[in-house]
Amino acid sequence: MTEVGVLGTGAYVPDRVVSNDEAGAAAGVDDAWVVRKTAIRERRWAAPGQAASDLAASAGRAALRAAGVAAGELSVIVVATSTPDRPQPPTAAYVQHLLGAVNAAAFDINAVCSGEVFALAVAEGILTGRGGCALVIGADVYSRILNPADRRTVVLFGDGAGAMVLAPGRGARIRNVAAHTFGELADLIEVPAGGSRLPADRAALEAGLQYFTMDGRAVRAFVEDRLPLLTKQFLHESGVSPDAVTHFVPHQANGVMLDAVFTELGLPGATMHLTLERYGNTGAASIPITLAEAARAGTFGPGDLILLAGFGGGMAAGFALVEW
Repeated sequence: MTEVGVLGTGAYVPDRVVSNDEAGAAAGVDDAWVVRKTAIRERRWAAPGQAASDLAASAGRAALRAAGVAAGELSVIVVATSTPDRPQPPTAAYVQHLLGAVNAAAFDINAVCSGEVFALAVAEGILTGRGGCALVIGADVYSRILNPADRRTVVLFGDGAGAMVLAPGRGARIRNVAAHTFGELADLIEVPAGGSRLPADRAALEAGLQYFTMDGRAVRAFVEDRLPLLTKQFLHESGVSPDAVTHFVPHQANGVMLDAVFTELGLPGATMHLTLERYGNTGAASIPITLAEAARAGTFGPGDLILLAGFGGGMAAGFALVEW
């Protein structure tokens, strides 16, 4: 079986820089509070009229340039997003058109902040069976669904997109992928209104049910309890010793939490890569943005083992092991 590899990565964040003081003003929190609780110092928010597809297409173009692949060579585009342009059609259809990727089948998946790793697993399976090239994009515009008065969420999130180009038998090979969902915990992170369960009618909007909500304490408990065990299980199934991992690229949820969890993962030779100080939590975009920045900086060397770890709404967790 031919292994699938990562040929190139790319990222895009909007121009508008939003400080902690600005993001937290309506919620009554300041820069010192946000940094102490999250290690986030600023984030980017999309401009009016800028949608998830616009961010995704920009990141996709950057990844295609890095990979030396033309849009017409793509056979698959998978966009991971929980903030699509519209409920339908898929955001990926807009991205396909914006890129001119006329030969690509395009669709979305929603695994919230684990979305990029889930999308990677789906695209790898398609390419293993059919060949071709895939563009996998994580893109989110959380600024549109945040309650300005909710200090638990409004200061955490930024907007952005990150992308990877994949192909069989070339590039940094994907050694293994795994995905998990714990549906009994689905209500820990949600946007209550806007779907078939509860339409976004006037009553829902007046109640603020169109906003993103999160039980922060329960989510942190999930990450602290499950991530170390799932990580060790994944590495064991991959036939890789924890001390062989050289780079750790996690979902950029909260810097204080990640510092605490990283010590429990048992990766003595790994460097953890963080971009949340500048970009905040960008949802499905956070892993590919962080991977792209590290790759562009020349951080990875031949043979380095990179562990990607996503976690978030669903509740879900996803892992990928990439050999550079």
